[in-house]
Amino acid sequence: MPDDPNQPRTALDRRAARVLPVNHRDEVLLLRGFEPAHPDDLFWFSVGGGLDEGEDDRQAAVRELWEETRIRATTAALVGPLLSETVGFSWGRYDITQQQTWWAVRVGDVPVSFEGLDEVERATTVEHRWWSATDLDASDQTAAPGLVEQIRMAVAAC
Repeated sequence: MPDDPNQPRTALDRRAARVLPVNHRDEVLLLRGFEPAHPDDLFWFSVGGGLDEGEDDRQAAVRELWEETRIRATTAALVGPLLSETVGFSWGRYDITQQQTWWAVRVGDVPVSFEGLDEVERATTVEHRWWSATDLDASDQTAAPGLVEQIRMAVAAC
């Protein structure tokens, strides 16, 4: 699924909401996948994505949680914001500057499903796992920058 290297790159500025579901063992649900241009470079990342028109950060967080995992939450159940930051990254043919806000939410022993992922997400997301900050930090797995500390913040806040 690598992108066509002849296709022009597009700059994209967007707002996004990230959400860290925390289970009763103080583990956070993460997704594992890859950036389309680098399918062999798997990494762990949080649930979340861009805000739809008319949405606020809380609404986007619960929508993204439902779409990407089929876990239901309410905006009132969100804890945070834990962190607001601006990050830059590449995804497919896009160079993205993203203003993102991080939320946490306590969840029970819930099933996880990728049923709601869109076509690109389904093609680039390969698994999910509940991680503690200690286990992720001690592993040889690649994670998105800052994710171990964000897991710690989410567990402490919940």
